[in-house]
Amino acid sequence: MLTRSRQLWILYGAALAGTTAAATLMMLFYAQVDAEMGPIQKIFYVHLPFAINAFLACLLAFVGGIGYIWQRRMIWDDLSSAAAKVAALMCTVVLITGMIWGRYAWGKWWDWSPRLTFSLLLWLLYVVYLVLRPSIESRQRRAMVCAVYAVAAFLDVPLVYLSTKLMPKDIHPAPITLATVDMKLTLAMWFVPVTLLMGGLVVALMRSSRLARRRADAANADSAWSLSEGEPIRQ
Repeated sequence: MLTRSRQLWILYGAALAGTTAAATLMMLFYAQVDAEMGPIQKIFYVHLPFAINAFLACLLAFVGGIGYIWQRRMIWDDLSSAAAKVAALMCTVVLITGMIWGRYAWGKWWDWSPRLTFSLLLWLLYVVYLVLRPSIESRQRRAMVCAVYAVAAFLDVPLVYLSTKLMPKDIHPAPITLATVDMKLTLAMWFVPVTLLMGGLVVALMRSSRLARRRADAANADSAWSLSEGEPIRQ
């Protein structure tokens, strides 16, 4: 018989799959084609929700970092680590969809404009976080270093947002106005599965980190017991 936890995850998976399918159908067949940009405008319905949720994941990593610095509890490190991984994933999707949009809208895949440069920097910051984390062996030292890093990395988020306002000459298009109800509903619908994905991944990765830590603690306890009893430790 399924446990309550498994039932909730099955329900979550069904909700994610259902809303993703509905959002995709709305994007393809319900939302009208933009008169100026044409069909490529529809990638905006994916691009913007992933961008907003990338910022939310960065914020969660920041909160987790602050929490660990303040309380030294590993649950905050779990949150920061999980959110940083999700932020890197979300930023990857943002960059890919933005490059596809740029190829058709501007005729080139990339331009070193302020917003694009700060967006690439944001992605690189969280990729470096993922590389840095396993390189530190001590659990407490790793948590502290990564907490400080997550707090510092979040400073790029407002720079991404403010880049076009502080530096108006930018190839990145101005905010798109959704003139019709079908466009607005399609965008709103896309926020549902993307937000579910972001939240679900953060929770799942937090659970995974907690279970891995418990297994490591149990293994260390067994090793200590074996040494105290004078038994050889099995590799």
